[in-house]
Amino acid sequence: MKPFLLLTTRPEDDVARAEAASFQRFSELDHADLQWIRLEREDAPRIRAEEISGIYLGGSPFTVSDPVESKSAQQIHAEKALTEVLDQVMEQDIPFLGACYGIGVLGTHAGATIDRTHGEPLGAVPITLTEAGREDPVIVEAGLPEVFTGLVGHKEAVTALPAHATVLATGEQCPVQMFRVGTKQYATQFHPEMDVPAVMERARAYRDHGYFDPGEMEDIFALLGRRTADLPPHLLRAFATVHARGR
Repeated sequence: MKPFLLLTTRPEDDVARAEAASFQRFSELDHADLQWIRLEREDAPRIRAEEISGIYLGGSPFTVSDPVESKSAQQIHAEKALTEVLDQVMEQDIPFLGACYGIGVLGTHAGATIDRTHGEPLGAVPITLTEAGREDPVIVEAGLPEVFTGLVGHKEAVTALPAHATVLATGEQCPVQMFRVGTKQYATQFHPEMDVPAVMERARAYRDHGYFDPGEMEDIFALLGRRTADLPPHLLRAFATVHARGR
């Protein structure tokens, strides 16, 4: 199989390693088939569609709608690199799946409005597939039911999508939980790369980043501990299954 690329932008080494491990675990791809690139410190790779199967993009503490003057040098570097990657993705029609931060990145590239209107605190929420979502080949391969539980925690979200984008899943507080551009480029607002234990570990690392009140963390964890969100990770394996290409 031609490899998939995993692009991440997390500056924290321990969090970045944990995220990469989650993508490997749930995609069921080994190290040779899931090649990791850290775009907060590396330049955008030159991509040839015939050499890879597709691209995953992980989450991030960065938010694309932050004022430019507030962005760190690492964030500016990562956003520039991701723009270059997506230019290549769209030009060559390369399969792409971005998780959480990916919805801001792919949405911005596609011309969506990304702002803080529909942010959601850390938690587990019901996600509902649209008619297009119920027919999408990756979602069908993942076996997702019409309503499932997704893990969320984000400051920004899509407020408006361009006409050429397709909404695949919605939520009560956040109306665009998953969308597709073209036939192969996806982004989710919920986290398909984590289960409940993983999202709690991530939350501890980012307790002071404004996703929730740190004083309420243990109460939030108590609620999360009574929930399961084991279905969204099936998307990572389904994406690999649908788009894997032989050597």
